[in-house]
Amino acid sequence: MKFTKEIIKKYFSELSDQLKIQNAKGEILLFGGAAMILVFNSRISTKDIDAVFQPKKEFQKAIKQVALLNKLNINWLNDAVKGYLYSDKFNQKEILKFDNLTVYVPEPEYLLAMKIISMRIEAESSDLEDIRTLLKATDLNSPDMVLELVKRYYPQDMIPQKSYYAIEEIITEAFKKN
Repeated sequence: MKFTKEIIKKYFSELSDQLKIQNAKGEILLFGGAAMILVFNSRISTKDIDAVFQPKKEFQKAIKQVALLNKLNINWLNDAVKGYLYSDKFNQKEILKFDNLTVYVPEPEYLLAMKIISMRIEAESSDLEDIRTLLKATDLNSPDMVLELVKRYYPQDMIPQKSYYAIEEIITEAFKKN
């Protein structure tokens, strides 16, 4: 299943309906491909939706119900991204509002830092293109500036060596084009 902007909004609306049935209000903090689609229009689709959400118990029930109604994988909306959440010291912005659901995204700087920490460099990954998009959104223009940003949210020893090389390559490539 590929999640496009329209499909993501449809399923979030259905989540809101499911939360309403439970007499609950919920919040989602969105990351990854879905954030890139909804905020930056930089992708057409993503294969799953990475987020943290609350209230947990009610969301788990609502997620399962939406999955059943639409024949989706039970992990279509998952919180595996929480393994990369190290800091909660970032701003967030509301991007969608439904009757019983509000959807937020972190500031682009945090999304960039997280992408750099979790970066995959395989050909089928969109991480490098996401990083290019987020660099434009943050106006960072040197590897040192990017590394300082990452260190604002993560300890230096959490930054993979591959990320240092990728940052330098991406920024050098970006400035050759300008």
